[in-house]
Amino acid sequence: MGSMFSVEMNSKRHVKSISISDESHDRVLFEGNLGELLELSIVEGDILEFVGVNGIFRIGITEEQLQKVLTKHRKSSLSSEVGSYTSTTRKGENTK
Repeated sequence: MGSMFSVEMNSKRHVKSISISDESHDRVLFEGNLGELLELSIVEGDILEFVGVNGIFRIGITEEQLQKVLTKHRKSSLSSEVGSYTSTTRKGENTK
């Protein structure tokens, strides 16, 4: 089973949209605005919790799973950035 999640909003005015598709795609979309991020923490050992002024987003993920995903993402991002990096300093030009 995948990671579980929940979103708790303080008011429906912070919810941008909720959509449940009747089409064959079987899509569900929940969008809102948590507002300014106040806190980010791991609670109960396996729940990553984002606390904003407008609500709370929780996702079931262990710290180890999160580290693994972040490490994998950093490696792929760095390799694509390094591959496209070009210097704007001309040969012999002082950068100070």
